[in-house]
Parts: sequence; structure tokens; C-alpha cells
Amino acid sequence: MSTELGDRVGELIKSNLREIPDFPEPGVLFRDITPLLANGDAFQELIESLAEHYRGRIDAVAGLESRGFILAAPLAITLGIGMITVRKAGKLPGPVIGVDYQLEYGEARMELRPDSVEAGSRVLIIDDVLATGGTSAAAVELIKRCEAEVVAVAVLMELDALHGREKLTHVCVESGVVF
Repeated sequence: MSTELGDRVGELIKSNLREIPDFPEPGVLFRDITPLLANGDAFQELIESLAEHYRGRIDAVAGLESRGFILAAPLAITLGIGMITVRKAGKLPGPVIGVDYQLEYGEARMELRPDSVEAGSRVLIIDDVLATGGTSAAAVELIKRCEAEVVAVAVLMELDALHGREKLTHVCVESGVVF
């Protein structure tokens, strides 16, 4: 199966994924990336593949709390560029800017320090999963408020049934695997 991030990335994800039924609640199939992270060779190959895919196209990587940090940090180091942390409300010292977004039941907020984003820079937003798209859409808005360009939103896994791409029609979305 070809994906936007390439066949090898998809193979690495699928072959190092653990599926846990009924977690965190009955009826949910949780797809756990910790085996991928624990497999040093596979994790290194994943980061090198992502670096090859984005090399020369981005100036910074924005990791979304919390598993996006795990991907963004080594990717930024491999590319020799900076990392931006996009966090849940109240986790960063000020000054911060924030965006509120809707959850299935309630509201959440994502924040970043605007001084961590250089105006005019090309930014990749990265996370482990694209579900409903709220978190990613909030991150896109935050990066754009800092007058930077969002090159793409990259995710290891996309949960197609939750229609997250529909909230991101104005930006390139690239996934490793789609479920």
C-alpha cells in the first residue's frame, strides 16, 4: 500500500505496531507505537526515512504533545533544524498564544511560544495519529499566526473513519498508514 510518506515508512509502522482491543475503553482498538520506539533499528530507519522525505523542504519541526515530541526531536536533530513544541494549555511558560478547539465532549486548547517560530519559516507539524483533526488544525492555526508556512502535517497513522483530513483541507496531510 503506497502512502504519502512512502511504502517503507508504512512497512516500519505496521511491522512494529501493537494492537490493543478495548483500550482505553470498550470498543476502541488502540494502536500502540511503543514497539516501534523500542526497536532501535526500526526507529532510526523511520527517522532517517522522514528526514530524507523532508530534507531541504522545512526549516523547523513542530511536535504535538506528547508523542509528536518523540518524533520531532530526533527528526530535527537529523536535519540540523529547530524543534517547536506545541503543548496543551498551561504547560508552557508565557508569553504564549493559543487556539481552542472542540472535542467530542467539550473543548481543549493548544499553545505555543511565538518566539520559538521564525516568521517566514517552513514548518512541518508532526504527530503519531490523526484522528478527528482538532489538535492538528489548532497547531496549523498557531504556526500561521506566527507568520510561518505549514509545509505539511505528517502523522504515522491516520484513522480514516474519524475524518480528520476534513479539518485540514487547506494544508498537505501525509500519513504513514491509514486505518
